[in-house]
Amino acid sequence: MTRASKTPRLRAPAPTRSVRTSTAPRRLPLLAAVLALVAVVATGCVRFPAEESPPPTATADPLVLPGVQTDVPIEPPPSSEACNATQTLRPPAEMPEPARMPPGSTMAEIFERGRLIVGLDIGSNLFSFRDPISGDIEGFDVDIAHAIAEAIFGDPQRVEFQVLSSAERVDALRDHTVDVVIKTMSITCDRLDDISFSAPYYVASQRILAFRNSDIRGPAQLAGKRVCAARGATSIGRMQSIQPKVEMVTTSTWADCLVLMQQGQVDAVTSDDAILAGLAAQDPWVQVVGPSLGEEFYGVGIPKGEDDMVRFVNGVLEELRATGRWQEIRNRWLSILDSGYGAPQPSYRD
Repeated sequence: MTRASKTPRLRAPAPTRSVRTSTAPRRLPLLAAVLALVAVVATGCVRFPAEESPPPTATADPLVLPGVQTDVPIEPPPSSEACNATQTLRPPAEMPEPARMPPGSTMAEIFERGRLIVGLDIGSNLFSFRDPISGDIEGFDVDIAHAIAEAIFGDPQRVEFQVLSSAERVDALRDHTVDVVIKTMSITCDRLDDISFSAPYYVASQRILAFRNSDIRGPAQLAGKRVCAARGATSIGRMQSIQPKVEMVTTSTWADCLVLMQQGQVDAVTSDDAILAGLAAQDPWVQVVGPSLGEEFYGVGIPKGEDDMVRFVNGVLEELRATGRWQEIRNRWLSILDSGYGAPQPSYRD
């Protein structure tokens, strides 16, 4: 497809979709959880309650959350191996200097606009969340976004964030509402039918979040239990395939899953270990349990056909790995995890 035949790029988004227009906290019941996260960031540790103390139980008047779905259909488990999904395009032999993007390129269009528009959410603590004190959006994914903006503009702050649910990510790229999506987005064969991906920038492992005093230690104990996941996440299909008797509940955000768990409306949450670690950092009553249920390779989502942008982002990721900045980003946000895969190594198909 020639650049002239592409869908016109980036119509101005509706103001309500911009993070900048939504500065108030989303819901008061999470205030204590947010303050707990602040303590973790500041001290690097969490004080857990005594063993004999009971966890929160179901509330008489639970908070009604929008978008909760209980009749979740069976989904296929995610697949990345059948199509070699993690293989990607090689970076350019020489990366362009910041503020000197190749004429006619996707990056030049972004530069002319003056900002990189990034789709993410603010409910994935440690990856993308709003700091309750400064109001800034921070996290692992946010730092990746700043690195791409710095490579284009020479200024890492030239970023506009658009809040997306997990289910909205692919549509936002197809509609050119955003330039890229950086939102703990797993690279799968199904998604490659609609969008493109960078090389993996993080490898996660799907696990389970449960109450500390529960008997849940793995998927075997989830038969007949209600388990939450964000709508559109690959963890849904994998959990249904591993434990067919599970009762999945879906919400718009991972933060909503934690609220449902705190209210006693679900028994557990399943997602990638890094996302679950962010939830556990907010609530000392819960913990990440069980073995790995499968690996997830996070990639930067890019509109299909923008191969120049794929190569450019892969060049940014190469630089982050080579200079040690990737490890610095991981150490800053994910030191709460007791293990890690390190920076994933790319596999190029050309």
